[in-house]
Amino acid sequence: MNTAAHPAIPGLGRQKTSTAGSDEKRERILKAAEALFFEQGYASTTMDQIVQALGVTKPFVYYYFRNKLEIFETLSWRPTLACLSTMDFPEIDTRAAHEKITDGIRDLIRATISHYPSAFFGYREPQVYSAAYKDRLNTLAHHFYDRLCALLEEGRRDGMLDFNETRVTALAACSLPGFLYTWYRPDGRLGEEEMVQELSLLAWRVLGLRADTP
Repeated sequence: MNTAAHPAIPGLGRQKTSTAGSDEKRERILKAAEALFFEQGYASTTMDQIVQALGVTKPFVYYYFRNKLEIFETLSWRPTLACLSTMDFPEIDTRAAHEKITDGIRDLIRATISHYPSAFFGYREPQVYSAAYKDRLNTLAHHFYDRLCALLEEGRRDGMLDFNETRVTALAACSLPGFLYTWYRPDGRLGEEEMVQELSLLAWRVLGLRADTP
């Protein structure tokens, strides 16, 4: 992934110098907050509850994060970046467009599932984010869909994909992992990779991928 093409990751917090110890402490805070945000929602989760779950004092948390929103946005940004960078292929990748698309869609679905539950925060509570965060998100999303749409049209010219409206097709295929937050459970009947494969097959059908494609 060409990170220069993407907005910087938000949520660096007050403490800027990264060390092994500071990274571990930040991760502790994020893990505790993630569980609370998932169980209770953003509005019902307080900094006091995060502090209590960690068994620390408030200054400990405020040393690494300015406020609750920054924690929430940091948790949300990681899966967002992982998902919306899956159509960034290096220039030396000379595979056909439909091969890149199938891999990219699969990786998008895999990233959504592997970042459970924070990958679902943006779908559940999009109103929470700051204007600055939304601007970064929109920039990244436009980049992703521009790349995907260009590949879709190339794949259609190659005769490997069959669809009508390019943008609608792209949005429809990528909406499949977006709705996971309403029903997905990691302890369900299908394992993680089985779920990735099932949803990938459905998304490829939306794209009109030729049935004889390996």
